[in-house]
Amino acid sequence: AFRNEALVAVSTGLLMNMTREEVEAVLGHEIAHVANGDMVTLTLIQGVVNTFVVFFSRVVGFVVDRALASRDQESTGGIGYTVTVIVCQIVFGLLASMIVAWFSRQREFRADAGSAQLLGNRQPMINALARLGKMHEAELPQSVAALGISHSGGFFELFSTHPPIEERIAALQHG
Repeated sequence: AFRNEALVAVSTGLLMNMTREEVEAVLGHEIAHVANGDMVTLTLIQGVVNTFVVFFSRVVGFVVDRALASRDQESTGGIGYTVTVIVCQIVFGLLASMIVAWFSRQREFRADAGSAQLLGNRQPMINALARLGKMHEAELPQSVAALGISHSGGFFELFSTHPPIEERIAALQHG
Protein backbone atom coordinates (compact mmCIF):
# COMPACT_ATOMS: atom_id res chain seq x y z
CA ALA A 1 0.00 0.00 0.00
CA PHE A 2 2.95 2.33 0.56
CA ARG A 3 5.22 3.59 -2.21
CA ASN A 4 8.46 2.65 -0.47
CA GLU A 5 7.24 -0.88 0.26
CA ALA A 6 5.53 -1.74 -3.04
CA LEU A 7 6.55 -4.62 -5.26
CA VAL A 8 5.71 -5.28 -8.88
CA ALA A 9 5.95 -8.86 -10.11
CA VAL A 10 6.18 -10.07 -13.68
CA SER A 11 4.67 -13.37 -14.75
CA THR A 12 6.27 -15.67 -17.28
CA GLY A 13 3.05 -15.43 -19.30
CA LEU A 14 3.52 -11.69 -19.65
CA LEU A 15 7.15 -12.16 -20.65
CA MET A 16 6.28 -14.85 -23.21
CA ASN A 17 3.37 -13.00 -24.82
CA MET A 18 4.70 -9.45 -25.10
CA THR A 19 7.78 -7.82 -26.55
CA ARG A 20 10.44 -6.29 -24.32
CA GLU A 21 9.10 -2.78 -25.00
CA GLU A 22 5.54 -3.86 -24.19
CA VAL A 23 6.69 -5.48 -20.93
CA GLU A 24 8.50 -2.26 -20.04
CA ALA A 25 5.31 -0.33 -20.77
CA VAL A 26 3.24 -2.64 -18.55
CA LEU A 27 5.81 -2.31 -15.78
CA GLY A 28 5.77 1.47 -16.26
CA HIS A 29 1.98 1.38 -15.93
CA GLU A 30 2.21 -0.56 -12.64
CA ILE A 31 5.00 1.68 -11.33
CA ALA A 32 2.83 4.71 -12.16
CA HIS A 33 0.06 3.18 -10.02
CA VAL A 34 2.55 2.91 -7.16
CA ALA A 35 3.95 6.43 -7.71
CA ASN A 36 0.43 7.90 -7.86
CA GLY A 37 -0.55 6.17 -4.60
CA ASP A 38 -3.50 4.47 -6.27
CA MET A 39 -3.78 1.63 -3.74
CA VAL A 40 -4.16 4.03 -0.82
CA THR A 41 -6.33 6.46 -2.76
CA LEU A 42 -8.84 3.84 -3.88
CA THR A 43 -8.92 2.27 -0.42
CA LEU A 44 -9.72 5.67 1.10
CA ILE A 45 -12.38 6.40 -1.53
CA GLN A 46 -13.98 3.01 -0.88
CA GLY A 47 -13.98 3.69 2.86
CA VAL A 48 -15.53 7.14 2.46
CA VAL A 49 -18.32 5.97 0.16
CA ASN A 50 -19.02 2.99 2.45
CA THR A 51 -19.38 5.41 5.36
CA PHE A 52 -21.91 7.44 3.37
CA VAL A 53 -23.79 4.25 2.42
CA VAL A 54 -24.18 3.25 6.06
CA PHE A 55 -25.00 6.77 7.25
CA PHE A 56 -27.60 7.60 4.60
CA SER A 57 -29.18 4.14 4.83
CA ARG A 58 -29.75 4.69 8.53
CA VAL A 59 -31.06 8.22 8.01
CA VAL A 60 -33.56 7.01 5.42
CA GLY A 61 -34.45 4.05 7.67
CA PHE A 62 -35.13 6.41 10.58
CA VAL A 63 -37.32 8.68 8.42
CA VAL A 64 -39.34 5.73 7.08
CA ASP A 65 -39.66 4.24 10.56
CA ARG A 66 -40.97 7.57 11.94
CA ALA A 67 -43.42 7.87 9.03
CA LEU A 68 -44.78 4.37 9.68
CA ALA A 69 -45.12 4.86 13.44
CA SER A 70 -48.47 6.04 14.75
CA ARG A 71 -48.68 9.34 16.62
CA ASP A 72 -49.15 7.61 19.96
CA GLN A 73 -46.32 5.16 19.41
CA GLU A 74 -42.63 5.87 19.88
CA SER A 75 -40.91 3.76 17.26
CA THR A 76 -37.25 3.00 17.68
CA GLY A 77 -35.88 0.63 15.13
CA GLY A 78 -38.94 -1.33 14.06
CA ILE A 79 -39.40 -3.50 10.98
CA GLY A 80 -39.72 -0.39 8.77
CA TYR A 81 -36.29 0.75 9.89
CA THR A 82 -34.66 -2.64 9.41
CA VAL A 83 -36.11 -3.33 5.97
CA THR A 84 -35.43 0.20 4.75
CA VAL A 85 -31.81 0.12 5.94
CA ILE A 86 -31.20 -3.22 4.20
CA VAL A 87 -32.76 -2.05 0.92
CA CYS A 88 -30.95 1.30 1.07
CA GLN A 89 -27.61 -0.36 1.77
CA ILE A 90 -28.07 -2.51 -1.34
CA VAL A 91 -29.14 0.42 -3.54
CA PHE A 92 -26.63 2.91 -2.13
CA GLY A 93 -23.94 0.21 -2.21
CA LEU A 94 -24.50 -0.25 -5.95
CA LEU A 95 -24.25 3.50 -6.47
CA ALA A 96 -21.09 3.59 -4.34
CA SER A 97 -19.57 0.80 -6.45
CA MET A 98 -20.18 2.90 -9.57
CA ILE A 99 -18.39 5.85 -7.97
CA VAL A 100 -15.38 3.77 -6.92
CA ALA A 101 -15.24 2.12 -10.36
CA TRP A 102 -15.29 5.56 -12.04
CA PHE A 103 -12.33 6.68 -9.91
CA SER A 104 -10.53 3.44 -10.72
CA ARG A 105 -11.04 3.98 -14.46
CA GLN A 106 -9.59 7.49 -14.14
CA ARG A 107 -6.56 6.06 -12.34
CA GLU A 108 -6.02 3.59 -15.21
CA PHE A 109 -5.84 6.44 -17.73
CA ARG A 110 -3.40 8.22 -15.44
CA ALA A 111 -1.22 5.09 -15.07
CA ASP A 112 -1.18 4.65 -18.87
CA ALA A 113 0.00 8.25 -19.25
CA GLY A 114 2.53 7.70 -16.45
CA SER A 115 3.98 4.72 -18.30
CA ALA A 116 4.31 6.78 -21.49
CA GLN A 117 6.03 9.53 -19.52
CA LEU A 118 8.43 7.10 -17.81
CA LEU A 119 9.42 5.58 -21.14
CA GLY A 120 9.46 8.91 -22.96
CA ASN A 121 7.27 7.34 -25.64
CA ARG A 122 3.55 6.48 -25.83
CA GLN A 123 3.88 3.81 -28.50
CA PRO A 124 5.04 0.90 -26.28
CA MET A 125 1.99 1.31 -24.00
CA ILE A 126 -0.28 1.63 -27.03
CA ASN A 127 1.25 -1.57 -28.44
CA ALA A 128 0.87 -3.42 -25.13
CA LEU A 129 -2.80 -2.42 -24.87
CA ALA A 130 -3.41 -3.34 -28.51
CA ARG A 131 -1.83 -6.77 -27.97
CA LEU A 132 -3.94 -7.30 -24.87
CA GLY A 133 -7.02 -6.22 -26.82
CA LYS A 134 -6.34 -8.79 -29.54
CA MET A 135 -6.16 -11.65 -27.06
CA HIS A 136 -9.55 -13.16 -26.40
CA GLU A 137 -10.27 -13.88 -22.78
CA ALA A 138 -10.30 -17.65 -23.33
CA GLU A 139 -6.91 -17.46 -25.09
CA LEU A 140 -5.20 -15.60 -22.30
CA PRO A 141 -2.69 -17.65 -20.37
CA GLN A 142 -3.70 -18.16 -16.74
CA SER A 143 -0.80 -15.98 -15.61
CA VAL A 144 -2.13 -12.90 -17.45
CA ALA A 145 -5.87 -13.63 -17.29
CA ALA A 146 -6.34 -10.84 -14.75
CA LEU A 147 -5.18 -8.33 -17.38
CA GLY A 148 -7.92 -9.45 -19.78
CA ILE A 149 -10.65 -7.11 -18.66
CA SER A 150 -13.77 -7.86 -20.68
CA HIS A 151 -16.42 -5.25 -21.32
CA SER A 152 -20.02 -6.20 -21.81
CA GLY A 153 -20.95 -2.55 -22.36
CA GLY A 154 -24.10 -0.77 -21.35
CA PHE A 155 -25.12 -0.54 -17.71
CA PHE A 156 -22.51 -3.03 -16.51
CA GLU A 157 -19.71 -0.86 -17.86
CA LEU A 158 -20.47 1.51 -14.95
CA PHE A 159 -19.09 -1.16 -12.61
CA SER A 160 -15.92 -1.81 -14.62
CA THR A 161 -12.67 -0.86 -12.89
CA HIS A 162 -10.83 -0.56 -16.22
CA PRO A 163 -11.87 1.52 -19.24
CA PRO A 164 -12.25 -0.27 -22.58
CA ILE A 165 -8.87 -0.84 -24.21
CA GLU A 166 -9.93 1.18 -27.26
CA GLU A 167 -10.58 4.23 -25.04
CA ARG A 168 -7.24 3.81 -23.29
CA ILE A 169 -5.42 3.66 -26.64
CA ALA A 170 -7.32 6.71 -27.92
CA ALA A 171 -6.44 8.67 -24.77
CA LEU A 172 -2.76 7.86 -25.26
CA GLN A 173 -2.85 8.76 -28.94
CA HIS A 174 -4.54 12.12 -28.34
CA GLY A 175 -3.06 12.96 -24.95
